[in-house]
Amino acid sequence: MNKSERLNDMMLFLNDRNFFNLKDLMEKYTISKSTALRDVHSMEEMGMPIYSQSGRNGYYGILQNRLLSPIIFNIDEVFALYFSMLTLRAYETTPFHLSVEILKRKFENCLSAEKIEMLHNAEKIFSLGSIPQKNHCHFLKAILQSALDEKVCDIKYQKKNAIQWHPIQFFNISAAYGQWYATGYHAETGCTQVFRCDKVLDVKGNVVYPSKPVADLIKSAALLYKTPGATDFEVIVSKKGADIFQKEHYPSMKLHLEDDAYTIRGFYNAGEENFIAAYFMGYGETIRSIQPVPLKNLIIDKLDALRSYLSAI
Repeated sequence: MNKSERLNDMMLFLNDRNFFNLKDLMEKYTISKSTALRDVHSMEEMGMPIYSQSGRNGYYGILQNRLLSPIIFNIDEVFALYFSMLTLRAYETTPFHLSVEILKRKFENCLSAEKIEMLHNAEKIFSLGSIPQKNHCHFLKAILQSALDEKVCDIKYQKKNAIQWHPIQFFNISAAYGQWYATGYHAETGCTQVFRCDKVLDVKGNVVYPSKPVADLIKSAALLYKTPGATDFEVIVSKKGADIFQKEHYPSMKLHLEDDAYTIRGFYNAGEENFIAAYFMGYGETIRSIQPVPLKNLIIDKLDALRSYLSAI
């Protein structure tokens, strides 16, 4: 790597350290002592708060009263970060309690007028697609914090007209199709469930159930989500159907390409039949075959009901 790349990586390498020796830099970057000395001087000039401690056991220290060490980005990295940041505009709620517009201004304050003009011109002709999210999630940050702390929490959850409390250890939070979803282990039932975050009405600490390592929950999520009596399905679709799958699908299903045929395999638990049937209705004429037969018949019944409804209005 060239010097600028090495200095950038070096600051990341040292950022969480309280002290270091020249030998640390020499060994990691395969550089001479004189080069390591010049690099330390360059990092000081760039604003990294380094001080030297003389003596037999001398070392370089790094002051801790800083926010972050300065990091150098090239223009392509600046563009990537800038437009990634702007995608947050689509969300009514984020777990970070930030204003995208204020963040944007802070970002631009670090750039020259020429670079800012380049970004604004690019913003007029380049955009990253996202589905606007309008439902406010009052407890999204609390859900994220409980997942980071690997703790079980009690959530007050509204499903249709019913409101219930559930002891949940969350281990995944994702945004999809204009909604925030949180996946968690139900400490009482031993199953994995997915919750819409805007339907969470309250979050409280739980001291009854012990927590599990998040890594273990992630590994066993698919097995935990599949309950006894679940039904396996196999739906063969065209290439266009495979495109539909890539735009919208769920953890309980996977797409397989075998002998030039696209097959969606997965399962649905008891009570999810209508949901999965409605999902595959969206595939229309891209479907080539459906198994099991009860799922196919349920889709036909739904289409017949829709046709009757539309004929009557």
